[in-house]
Amino acid sequence: MCKDIPWKTLSEAYAFAGNSLLKPMTMTSTVGLDPAFWEAFPVFDDDAVAQAVEACACYAEEAGRRADEGEDGPQRASVEYTRLFVGPPSPAAPPWETMYRGKDVTVGFGQATFEMRELLRAVGLEVRNANNQYEDHMGIELLYLSELCRLRVIGQSATELADIAAFIEQHPLAWIEPFRDRVSEAAPNGYFAGLLLVAQRVLEHHAKLLTR
Repeated sequence: MCKDIPWKTLSEAYAFAGNSLLKPMTMTSTVGLDPAFWEAFPVFDDDAVAQAVEACACYAEEAGRRADEGEDGPQRASVEYTRLFVGPPSPAAPPWETMYRGKDVTVGFGQATFEMRELLRAVGLEVRNANNQYEDHMGIELLYLSELCRLRVIGQSATELADIAAFIEQHPLAWIEPFRDRVSEAAPNGYFAGLLLVAQRVLEHHAKLLTR
């Protein structure tokens, strides 16, 4: 089973999605607005992943048309990012797992934060960023998963396959859909709803590979 899992490609896909959720596009890469990037994005022979990637490609094509008319695509995506994940006065779609573990949660720091902090520490990672994000940020969870995949590639992983599967199911996959729903409600037809759908479909595919 392990030989059938494309660890390197999964690591790269998670890294792209994770990094895209941690900083606005004006501070990172703009490849998400390039249709060629999405044409080359891995779909893992999975129809659901392919459909999500195609939706992002369509968004990028439309962004290209708007750019020809004078729109600043990265700035548009960055404004959307700020409204969704920063505020003011508060994020329209809080990016922390804690906020999705119960009803009417208003503080983005809780048990999920501590759980992620311990998981990161176990593989020698810690969060260092200017925004002081909580460890249960979706971007950080995806980057943690990217690192687990990378360690598999180089043969230095001490994490069992069952533990990777459990992490996917209990952390990012457990709350990415309601998170995406909030994003879609606040910014319908925006960049990040599509990006999160790709991440969700990749997580679902990876989970199937691990439990097959």
